[in-house]
Amino acid sequence: MAVEAIGHWTLPDSAYAMWVRGELAGYLRLPDDGTRVEVIGGEFVVSPAPVYAHGGILSDIRRGFERAWFTDPDFPWRAVQTVNLDLVEIGDGYIPDMVVVHRDIDAAKRADEALHLHPHEIDLVVEVTSSSNARYDRRPAFGRQVRSTKWTGYARGGVPYYLLVDRDPRQSGVTLFGEPNRGEGTYEVLGEWKSGESVRLPKPFDVEIGTDAWKPWSA
Repeated sequence: MAVEAIGHWTLPDSAYAMWVRGELAGYLRLPDDGTRVEVIGGEFVVSPAPVYAHGGILSDIRRGFERAWFTDPDFPWRAVQTVNLDLVEIGDGYIPDMVVVHRDIDAAKRADEALHLHPHEIDLVVEVTSSSNARYDRRPAFGRQVRSTKWTGYARGGVPYYLLVDRDPRQSGVTLFGEPNRGEGTYEVLGEWKSGESVRLPKPFDVEIGTDAWKPWSA
């Protein structure tokens, strides 16, 4: 069974500072099995390794970008999975399922062997929900205990586009958010698709993604 953990105890430094230095996972003695620790709203959140279907969706999205690249050698976008994203302005640290960056950023980060990306270097971020932590990927629900989510963090960081694949059987589908309001930490909805429909990302990407194999998680 997937278990989510939220930190509420004293650390030797702030959760964010330890995350940036790469010390938080070790201090918490997390297993080296794909378990992730992120800092969301100033608190650390530990999530289990994603299931195979989760990874399959990300592979399909990456394939869409690679197909565009093979078709047009000048296609500038690169899709990269599970990188550290330092949101220094709000003191959070995320590990997005996938980011899309310009090829120049991709080349520079590869050359530098950079530990972190920053929001201004990302053009699109992708999250695929899991049953253990879906609420942190979505926009905050009014009246819920969780007031700050990765959705608000990405908007505050100014990430231009956010693609959310929600596998919840009660509301499965795909949503593209954009036009971030950094002050409010909000996005506008730019597109919505049901699972099974072809997702067409608008310019500047102009990428088509098939979702025929995408299924909700087991209830």
